[in-house]
Amino acid sequence: MIRTVRIAAIALVAALTMAAGKPTSNWLKTVKITENGGHVLGNPEADVKLTEYVSYTCSHCGNFHREADGALKLAYVMPGKVSVEIQHIVRDPVDLTVALLTNCGETKGFFQRHNDFMAGQDKWLGKIGSTTQAQQARWYSGTIAARMQAIAHDFDFYPIMEKRGFSRADVNRCLGDNAKAIMITNQGTQASELGVEATPSFALDGTLLADTHKWNDLNKLLAARF
Repeated sequence: MIRTVRIAAIALVAALTMAAGKPTSNWLKTVKITENGGHVLGNPEADVKLTEYVSYTCSHCGNFHREADGALKLAYVMPGKVSVEIQHIVRDPVDLTVALLTNCGETKGFFQRHNDFMAGQDKWLGKIGSTTQAQQARWYSGTIAARMQAIAHDFDFYPIMEKRGFSRADVNRCLGDNAKAIMITNQGTQASELGVEATPSFALDGTLLADTHKWNDLNKLLAARF
């Protein structure tokens, strides 16, 4: 009996050791870009494809991100069950400025920049209450580049980007990308045509979810799929 138990224990340890040695896919490192400029995180062949319609100046979007981001990535995206696509809904010039910055640089870094701005939304969005009318006037006049640079200065976006390795010149180049600004704005137009009326909103496999704007409700739907 003792010999049998020992053999079984040895076999179990060997099996666990072999399993631990097998490489596992971490789909959090896979980022693709769609035809209309959306960014997809995770397994391209995931059973469920989740689309998030997001506005950076929407406080509800910030709350959702802080509540859901970790759980969504660990439970669904990392093991390859769900892919997550971000589509932008631009509500105002500040929103467009942040969207241009998250889209600035390499595709693989998008979700890092997205997380930086979403996770820190309380801090930078809170600055709007202390801006003057003169400052806000600069957000709506002049070239797109001049407007975006004024906003980036007033909301301290340059230091946020600097932490990711972007110089002021790098940031200004991205803020002056008119083609990218049009592409980002068009995402919101396409979302409206799909029926998106509020942020955050979500679609599963291309079907817009009605009355689903919070993590608790979305998580129930995702869990039911598995």
